[in-house]
Amino acid sequence: MEQVRVASLGLDKASNTPVVILQELDGERVLPIWIGPGEASAIAMVLAGMKFSRPLTHDLFTAMLQGLGTELQRVLITKVVDNTYHAELILKRDGQMVSIDARPSDSIAIALRAKAPIYAHAELLEQASIEIQPSEVEPGASPEGEPSEQPQGMDADQLKEYLKKLNPEDFGRFSP
Repeated sequence: MEQVRVASLGLDKASNTPVVILQELDGERVLPIWIGPGEASAIAMVLAGMKFSRPLTHDLFTAMLQGLGTELQRVLITKVVDNTYHAELILKRDGQMVSIDARPSDSIAIALRAKAPIYAHAELLEQASIEIQPSEVEPGASPEGEPSEQPQGMDADQLKEYLKKLNPEDFGRFSP
C-alpha cells in the first residue's frame, strides 16, 4: 500500500462528473476517482475548512465513531472492478481492528475529517494511475495541463466563499 493525499478536486469535462485526484506522498503518480456530487461537496467543504452549526452526514459518522470509542486508523483504496472503485475503512476499537467495506468517496470524506491516512493498493496505483511530471503541469492546472476547474486552486478564503454560494444540486451543473 502507498500512502496518498487528496491533491485536487475537479470536474471531468467529458462526463460533467466530479473527480477527486489522489497523489502518492512519495511519488508523482496520481489516481483519479470519479465520485458523486454530494461526496465531492463533502470533500470540498473539508478542504476549505468549512464548519456548520449542525453536523452533516460525514461529520455525524466521524462523531459516532469517536463517541463509540472507535478510531479510524486508515482508509484503503483496494481495487477497481468494472470501473467501480472499492475501499475499506480500517477501524480500531478496544484493541481490535475491524475492516468495513465502503465507497472511496465516503471514505475519503471521513478520513479528511478524522485526519486519518489514506492508502491506495500499489497494484491499483500502477494499473489505474497516470504519472505527471512537475514541469508538465503548472500550479492550478489539471493533470492534462488544461486550466483547472477545481476549487483546490483557490486560496482557503476564496474556496469558502465559492462553496457558500453553492447549492448541493448546483455541484453537478457548474461549468467554467
